[in-house]
Amino acid sequence: MVEMLIDSIRVSLMNNQRVVILREKGTNYYLPIWIGPGEADAIAVKLQNVELPRPLTHDLLQSLISTLGGTLNYVVVNDLQNDTFYAKLYISVDGQQMEVDSRPSDAIALAVRTGVPIYVEESVLDKAGIMLDEETGKPVSEGKPKKKEGLNEQDMKGLSAFKDFINTLDLDDFKKRKS
Repeated sequence: MVEMLIDSIRVSLMNNQRVVILREKGTNYYLPIWIGPGEADAIAVKLQNVELPRPLTHDLLQSLISTLGGTLNYVVVNDLQNDTFYAKLYISVDGQQMEVDSRPSDAIALAVRTGVPIYVEESVLDKAGIMLDEETGKPVSEGKPKKKEGLNEQDMKGLSAFKDFINTLDLDDFKKRKS
């Protein structure tokens, strides 16, 4: 597993869909994940420390876990099949760790609220991660460079939407925000 940070939330110019961009901690390696507008807003609200008069669904889930004596330890984006990302919540209750299936967007929104780490399995990065050149901000490779042989033709075809999206990003904006 690789620890990731939320780099940004973007809107695709092609179809107005939201994408959360995760960045491998300490590198210029990124993972774009399509998410719904509600989840994008829930993540952005918390990242920007916006106070709302009533709890959002992810605030409710955080409260529910806590009220029932649980603690969210971390979240993992653990799989990518047929263009669909999968995730798990790892929750401790009464000294036992439980795995709970989740959409990545919900897992990330909950992780932001609780301050827990976000991890991604290497196999997911192998399939959908992209490396950006630090000088130009342009993609230099897709997938982990040394492990690309694990992808079949169907995987590559399915990931074409991600490639199309990456090609529409204004990647100079990545560098501007970090300055």
